[in-house]
Amino acid sequence: MNPAADLAFFQNLYNGVSLYVVPEHTTAAASVEVPPPTEAAASALPVAQVLSEALPTPAAPEQPTPVAAAPVPAAVPQPAIAPSVASAPAAPPTPVAAKLPSLANLKAQSPPPAPPVASPAPVREPVVPTLAQLPAAAAAPAGRVQPTPTQSPVAHIPFSTLGSNPNGLIILVRLPETEFRKLPRNVFLNNILKAIRLIVEDVVLVNVEHPSYPVALCTLRQALGARQFIAFGKNLLDVAVYTTQPYEPVLLFGDTAFLGASEISMLEYDAGRKKQLWQAMQRMFL
Repeated sequence: MNPAADLAFFQNLYNGVSLYVVPEHTTAAASVEVPPPTEAAASALPVAQVLSEALPTPAAPEQPTPVAAAPVPAAVPQPAIAPSVASAPAAPPTPVAAKLPSLANLKAQSPPPAPPVASPAPVREPVVPTLAQLPAAAAAPAGRVQPTPTQSPVAHIPFSTLGSNPNGLIILVRLPETEFRKLPRNVFLNNILKAIRLIVEDVVLVNVEHPSYPVALCTLRQALGARQFIAFGKNLLDVAVYTTQPYEPVLLFGDTAFLGASEISMLEYDAGRKKQLWQAMQRMFL
């Protein structure tokens, strides 16, 4: 089929025929002022006429006689029927998502801190002060019985101790029981030990309980096993009674260092004796 010929045929067939008649039911509808045709509608007729003149008119096929529409009165111009534009269907409402709580104000929850593990307290090793080169003790006077490290006539003399470092320094004193118990807190004694880099825990305090006789070295060796002594008082160690002098450190029997001094109660208030004690301790340990 020829599309151009078909177009011309239908244009000639329906030329001058109104396909739509405006009903005149009411007076209000007839009195409606019809707007003049637009330029686009006016220009459509010449274009159709030009096409009909340029194209040959095909033979009209036998068609059923069309029903003529009622003529339109000449007084009423033909209105331009604008195609009705169907309104676009309204878009379905967008479902509103449930509003989530804002996380901006929430703080990051860190895991609870682990409980601190208590580290074990460091174990302090007992300190044994280093001895210097000491002179040997003098021999006992003639007619005096000198006890030995293994035998002594005063081996039965009792004594009490404070401390738990048997291989450390032995501090010999003769005090009443109540004063002896307070001795570890004595300021002067602690200062003396600090001067040779020791503390009370590094020494053993020995209290001779007999008012006149000394304690035996053999008994102390058997109970404590120590070899270094500082005696604050007179007649405190049997082997040092006749062979030592105050503030003169000596070496007894080749392996036992001994230093004699005055009582602690006298040294606390005597600057001259304090100086003598410090010089003797320097010769013994430093």
